Amino acid sequence: MARDSRPPAASPRRWRWPLTAVVCLAGAYWGWQHYVVGPPPQVRAPQQGAPVHAAAVETKSFPVVLTGLGTVQATNTVTVRSRVDGQIEKVAFEEGQMVREGDLLIQIDQAPFKAALNQAVAKLAQDQASLLNAKQDLERTATLSKQGNATQQLLDQRTANVASLAAQIQADQAAVESANVQLAYTTIKSPLTGRAGFRLVDAGNIVHANDQTGMLTITQLQPISVVFTAPEQQLPAINDALKSGPLKVTAYSSDGKKELADGTLKLLDNQVDAASGTIRLKASFDNPNNALWPGLSVTTRLLVQTLQDVVVVPDTAVQRGPNGLFAYVVTPASTAELRNIKVGRIEGGVAQVEQGLSVGERIVTSGHYRVQPGGPVEVLDDVGRRTAVTPTAQKVD
Repeated sequence: MARDSRPPAASPRRWRWPLTAVVCLAGAYWGWQHYVVGPPPQVRAPQQGAPVHAAAVETKSFPVVLTGLGTVQATNTVTVRSRVDGQIEKVAFEEGQMVREGDLLIQIDQAPFKAALNQAVAKLAQDQASLLNAKQDLERTATLSKQGNATQQLLDQRTANVASLAAQIQADQAAVESANVQLAYTTIKSPLTGRAGFRLVDAGNIVHANDQTGMLTITQLQPISVVFTAPEQQLPAINDALKSGPLKVTAYSSDGKKELADGTLKLLDNQVDAASGTIRLKASFDNPNNALWPGLSVTTRLLVQTLQDVVVVPDTAVQRGPNGLFAYVVTPASTAELRNIKVGRIEGGVAQVEQGLSVGERIVTSGHYRVQPGGPVEVLDDVGRRTAVTPTAQKVD
């Protein structure tokens, strides 16, 4: 039998593994190009700028303010008490009423005091009549003594009697004045202008001169004072500023958000509290709207001086990083440049920049969490529209 000389047919398994390897290599190359290298430049999507708000660096006057905590104190507080014993006939004020100096507050029964006054007046008239008669007797005795018809002893007695009655009349006049004073005490008037507190007595009550509780309290609200503290390190600066005139003090609510009143510094305590390292100060306020109330806790801001033409930025632009404070500057190419800065004081939402920024540069004030150093930014206005970027100024070291 003749042998077949044709070569044997290739087996399908011999080509399966090379084909699989080629497919795997092609897939790996495509994945590397797509995920690592990325699409070609001509088809790559443009990078979106981070939306931010920005503000310009500017120069302006900057107030140097010392912030502290204080308590409102009434300039004058009076507890009204009775100076005589008696029954109250009338209460002429309402609780919480604003009373003026000299206004009637309480009327005490005057009848016993009028009777005492009348008695003193009558006694004075009686002694005045006795003195007149004694003077006439003295004149007659003096005439008889010159004629030799009266003894010297009788003349001396009648002279002494006139002097005694004259002294008695002085005592009677003092008694009349005392009775008038006691009668005046029955009409109790306001000693100052202020607000009346709770009424502690009613009509018909008996009051005494030695009562300690009083009948009411009047507190003067205009003007009013605020006592607050400042660190002892600031004492030289305050004293230097006082040489130029009174210092302005502004009172705010305890959370520091609402302005209540403006006043002036009136007093520095004569010593520093060694325990706390602070010094007490007192400011006076006209308080026309009664915004300040005795006992109220307030935040005080003492204006020590005003710096002129300093570089300032909104305090929201100042960020803190591992290397200290920094801010993002918006470049003309609409990218964010991280700039290390040095800040002096921050007051009223404004930061004083001592180093790192120049006037005219634009800095990011919001949206920092989306910004990357050197990355693109899109500056928005207050309503969310894109704004143009102006060229930045030369940086000042």
